[in-house]
Amino acid sequence: MLFVDGPNLNVLGEREPSVYGRETLADIREAVTAAARTEGATVTFFQSNHEGEIVERLQAAKRRFDGVVINPAAYTHTSVAVRDALLYSGLPAIEVHLTNPARREEFRKVSLVEDVVVGRICGVGGYGYTLALLALTRYLRREGARGRV
Repeated sequence: MLFVDGPNLNVLGEREPSVYGRETLADIREAVTAAARTEGATVTFFQSNHEGEIVERLQAAKRRFDGVVINPAAYTHTSVAVRDALLYSGLPAIEVHLTNPARREEFRKVSLVEDVVVGRICGVGGYGYTLALLALTRYLRREGARGRV
């Protein structure tokens, strides 16, 4: 499974801790890796602050991964390119957000990917990534994925 994180998640733990908490992306990845080990899944992580790099990574994921967990961050609300690349990948995906966008500013209530993902997990902080791993693993096993999970 490929985990893709968008802009500013590289500074998680330092950026607006009253909103996003003190947990770092490294902390989240460590928890996901441990959960993946328990599930017998393999995970790869990618983070970029650049839309084009995210698009290229999603395009390259086609036929290389069984699924995607994506936190497009600010690109959730603005990027048709990320949405199109996600569709191009043809992979089942879970959208994850640290906070609940529905409880935040109006512009954060729009997601350009919510209708092309299997599901969304929002508002439970970094634990949402582990939940996304478990949800995607279950989905892939139920749907008879290619067998790497």
